[in-house]
Amino acid sequence: MKKLIISAIILSMALASCSSGNSVSESSQDTKSEVIQETTEEITEEPTEETTEEITEEITEESTQEASEEKQTVPPEEVGYEGMTAVYAENLVDGEYDISVDSSSSMFNITACKLTVADGEMTAEITMGGTGYKWLFMGTGEDAENADESEYIPYTEQDGLNIFTVPVSALDEVIDCTAFSKKKETWYDRQLVFRADSLPMTAFKEGRGNTVETLGLADGTYNMNVSLSGGSGRASINSPAKVTVTDGKAVAEIIWSSNKYDYMIVNDEKYLPVSVEENSVFEIPVDIFDCEFTVYADTTAMSTPHEIEYKLCFDSST
Repeated sequence: MKKLIISAIILSMALASCSSGNSVSESSQDTKSEVIQETTEEITEEPTEETTEEITEEITEESTQEASEEKQTVPPEEVGYEGMTAVYAENLVDGEYDISVDSSSSMFNITACKLTVADGEMTAEITMGGTGYKWLFMGTGEDAENADESEYIPYTEQDGLNIFTVPVSALDEVIDCTAFSKKKETWYDRQLVFRADSLPMTAFKEGRGNTVETLGLADGTYNMNVSLSGGSGRASINSPAKVTVTDGKAVAEIIWSSNKYDYMIVNDEKYLPVSVEENSVFEIPVDIFDCEFTVYADTTAMSTPHEIEYKLCFDSST
């Protein structure tokens, strides 16, 4: 590309020189003609396949870099939710749990996370959606620059994916985390929230919400107000809902505002509707009251089915 541009400049200079004087010697004229001919041949020469590939790669690399730099300037998103209270390892039963993580940056894309609770401590295996980060550090970029490299958290590769294992001080708490870019060789600050409301109720020892036992609910049928949050906000459920307690286990009847929901997932178990005539109706277990818990509902109202995350909260005072 540079050669073509230079050749064009030489050609224009040669043409200008030819037309600038009235008396030009024959030998000089011949020399200029040769220059023009050679330059013209260089300009009109078809680019080789190798040259085309080099130009294409250069343009693609520059475009990708510009797009990456543009994304890095996206303002951070708020993480967490109103009213969240920190949950510590001492509040949880030892074990491994799949957990949702809020990230303040779309560039820090977490595709999966497994929380391990053991001996009063928590760690999380974070699976990244890309391979652009070399290290993580739990703190800010400034903290990382002042720390020893031995404190940086490297990734391990598994099935082509990068996995970072990080300490977790608490769930439902904003945690500073900074990531070192391989390409830019700089730290980018992020904020994370490990969501306690994405854990099954069996993960908690006590003190989060109420159960059939703590409420002293006898076997029978109750009407209880229930709130729904999440999704686009267009869907709703009937409230109050019928809650049936049998042998110390509570089951709620969830009636959706449409009949386009074909299954729900609660505590990793799939539940099919008991009716889809006018509304999608489900019977799901309720392990916790007076506290939000996560469910998933699959809707067929769109061009393709979509599994949507919702939060339910049953108010035992009603």
